[in-house]
Amino acid sequence: MGVSNSIQQVAARPDPRAVLTLLKPVTWFPPMWAFSCGVVSTGLPMTGRWSLLALGICITGPLVCASSQAVNDWFDRDVDAINEPNRPIPSGRIPGQWGLAIAIVWTVLSFLASIPLGMMGMGAVSLALLFSWGYSAPPFRFKLNGWVGNAAVGFTYEGLAWVTGAALMFGQAWLPWQILAIACLYSVGAHGILTLNDFKAIEGDRQMGVRSLPVQLGASRAAWVASVVMIVPQTVVISLLASWDRPWHALTVAILTIVQIGIMAWFVKEPKSRALYQSAFGVPFYVSGMMVTAFAMRSIVGGAL
Repeated sequence: MGVSNSIQQVAARPDPRAVLTLLKPVTWFPPMWAFSCGVVSTGLPMTGRWSLLALGICITGPLVCASSQAVNDWFDRDVDAINEPNRPIPSGRIPGQWGLAIAIVWTVLSFLASIPLGMMGMGAVSLALLFSWGYSAPPFRFKLNGWVGNAAVGFTYEGLAWVTGAALMFGQAWLPWQILAIACLYSVGAHGILTLNDFKAIEGDRQMGVRSLPVQLGASRAAWVASVVMIVPQTVVISLLASWDRPWHALTVAILTIVQIGIMAWFVKEPKSRALYQSAFGVPFYVSGMMVTAFAMRSIVGGAL
């Protein structure tokens, strides 16, 4: 009997590999990249700040982003049972209430890790955590509406992460408006990127009442909306860089944008089957433009101080 109970207890614990899958390391890159862009965009020396910046990158990716993924998977377990039954929670590899427990523990760890960042860093992390729970959990569950949910994630993954990186460099000083404007523009564009993730779950979302853009607009129109939402902010960024006398940076971002348009023209013809390829091959050009813009900002912001 004792051996049987021990086997049941072991079986009731999550597989460590399933926990890593739940935390989705592949999703950590966007906020970590945006945070790094924020740091670079200030043009300030990193001397003496390396440990703080390393902590900031760790918080944005393996902690805050990972916790948001755990929260999302817990509250999406019924939808995932339809769309992706092999995911850790619906498959039973993370049994019982373990999914919720992991989400809570990772959230608490994220907040505790932010304490060395000071009040500004703690505030940014707290806001990101609130949005991550609001996106997935009742009563808000922003993700039930694709317009609202994708805006919330775009704001935290791109804009807030960018601003947080810049804020850690500036300390208590106000951020230049140019940084805030660029962070806002790339946040808007991220809305389109996030819509790409919704094409794989149309049927399950429709059954569970999740009004993603492909559900609301249909796959074809949602593909066009996602593409336009990605391109327009980049076009504004190009114009700003040109107006700030950064022609080579503007030209580089323009070339990266044109490449995206070419891939989008292929994507919108068959969005359901090509959304994954658009994410894999189109989005890297978008994020490359972010870093090019960040380097352009260095001298622009430095001249504004």
